[in-house]
Amino acid sequence: MIRMVITASALAAAFSVALAQDDPIPARQALMKSNGQQAALGAKMVKGEEPFDLAKAKAIFVAIEGVANKAPALFPENSKTGGDTAADPKIWSNMDDFKAMFAKLGADAKAAQSSVTDLESFKAAFGNVGKDCGGCHQTYRIKKS
Repeated sequence: MIRMVITASALAAAFSVALAQDDPIPARQALMKSNGQQAALGAKMVKGEEPFDLAKAKAIFVAIEGVANKAPALFPENSKTGGDTAADPKIWSNMDDFKAMFAKLGADAKAAQSSVTDLESFKAAFGNVGKDCGGCHQTYRIKKS
């Protein structure tokens, strides 16, 4: 099962990279959508709606780390507008901070891969990684109605 999750994440990331060569906006949207799917699975485990599975839990953090590593490159200067983007223009005037947020997300997701051993440690690590995602969204994502 972990191989399937990692393979699906790798395919989504490869698709995103291919799209990025033409238009980075749909590429980053696809990458963020895959990240959201991983977060949704993690949230279900935390809530008890999905049984805790250590291999799946670790795969969630592997996928999130991959997103954190790939996403910054999908925000080139020429992608501020268009494509129904929710990216706040503040990204491009605060690029160092924006990239630092992704670096923290990646580091926290990587650390979680080795620290998670059971549901309780997963809840703690998932909450920490979720704060990273939420902080970036709060600062650099335009809320659409």
